[in-house]
Amino acid sequence: MLLSEVVETSTGLADTRSRLKKAELIADLLATATDPEETEVVVTYLSGELRQRRTGVGWRTLTNAPEPAGTPSLTVAEVDRAFAALAELAGPGSQARRREAVDALFARATEAEQRFLRLLVSGELRQGALDGVMADAVARATGIPLERIRAATMLRGAAAPVAVAVLTEGEAGLARFGLEVGRGVQPMLAQSATSVVEALGKTGTPAALEWKLDGIRIQVHRNGSEVVVYTRTLDDITSRVPEVVTAVLALDAQQVVLDGELIALRPDGRPEPFQVTGSRTATRAATGPESVPLTPYFFDILHQDGQDLLGLDGATRHEWLSKLIPEEQRIPRLVTDDPESGHAFFADAVKRGHEGVMVKSLTVPYEAGRRGSGWVKVKQTHTLDLLVLAAEWGHGRRTGWLSNLHLGARDAESGKFVMLGKTFKGLTDELLRWQTERFQELEVRRDDYTVYLRPEIVVEIAFDGVQTSPRYPAGMALRFARVLRYRDDKSPDQVDTVQTVRAIHEGIADE
Repeated sequence: MLLSEVVETSTGLADTRSRLKKAELIADLLATATDPEETEVVVTYLSGELRQRRTGVGWRTLTNAPEPAGTPSLTVAEVDRAFAALAELAGPGSQARRREAVDALFARATEAEQRFLRLLVSGELRQGALDGVMADAVARATGIPLERIRAATMLRGAAAPVAVAVLTEGEAGLARFGLEVGRGVQPMLAQSATSVVEALGKTGTPAALEWKLDGIRIQVHRNGSEVVVYTRTLDDITSRVPEVVTAVLALDAQQVVLDGELIALRPDGRPEPFQVTGSRTATRAATGPESVPLTPYFFDILHQDGQDLLGLDGATRHEWLSKLIPEEQRIPRLVTDDPESGHAFFADAVKRGHEGVMVKSLTVPYEAGRRGSGWVKVKQTHTLDLLVLAAEWGHGRRTGWLSNLHLGARDAESGKFVMLGKTFKGLTDELLRWQTERFQELEVRRDDYTVYLRPEIVVEIAFDGVQTSPRYPAGMALRFARVLRYRDDKSPDQVDTVQTVRAIHEGIADE
């Protein structure tokens, strides 16, 4: 398959907001793939990624490419091999060899192909071909029920392997995608609510309320004496968190997969600021003077000793969890149908220094990767996880620092990021120094006042409400937005959506 065919489809994806049309475009292209490896490359490219996680190719290398070719000749396989070779370059002289290899590749690419490759390498290929759309496309191309493809994608943690299996083996290819102890699966996600009453309305009653800890989400797999600890983005942090390994090895089980939270606590049991937990889990070692102890808490169980538990309802899964996990390692929990009792539980959690509560249905299964109404988070204040699109140079005391952040939410339909406003509040001198250095590393362009970034930095924003504003593309702006923290544990596709912000806006407008 020629790369130009992928580029043409990618352009079509970016030009339409229709999820159905996106799925049709992808399905049509996948139908022309000739072998499993080519199919995997095409799926990965349309998902906005390379198969090679690191290539060593930076933005500056891509901006000085040779003149484009007049006619398309590059195949998908040739491009994939070129990036695979780039990923292997290392040692003395590797920078010059990398420059030569990039020039050789780009010299064969047309102008449209060069533009596509630049966006692909920089992570900016935002065309709305997310895992959900890819699942729709594969279902359309094969006739296999969409829910089966979605479930396999969530358990595998990626769309490409599932698409390849289904397109080459048919429905039988789905058999290989179950829960595999030792391989991370996408975690179940939560919707948001502004009150316990609202949350109970979504989950139904009775429901379980649990403290919402301001820590690091972890997924722990044990297979005999082997333990692997993943973050919510499925990064392996096992070597950094020996406390978790020790706790799980002490359990009376040979195989187990647990969902939980990791947090640094003060001697009085109150949580340390998130930065303390985040800094400790970000270090390569868990020893030394800078180390602080971490405490794991578990709130769900996905597998135990050969039995998958994802399909069981929440109440039954918690029974399994309670039999295996000591009470001091379980997040405090209240089952109730009384809003007043639920609010008192919420107030107590906040008083103890926690973010709020999670309200959980007792009847839903574990929906890996889904943000359904089975789990609903209630925080003390409104918060959103947003993308930093750009930053403006500061004035006065902040002269020389990148200060005012341009904030964007993801449009769930198009996959693009839409600006919701700006903020310079909540930034300490330490954060200003860090973001000034980091943002310039992610720079794609600038003008006299603003540095525009690759879409990589996720920031948690607190705000008092949403107001109508014709100044921004979404027609809305956040009121009194301020930075709480940067979320390096979240990827850009996990930021909150424009639709979520609009729902908050409409709820406030109705009051």
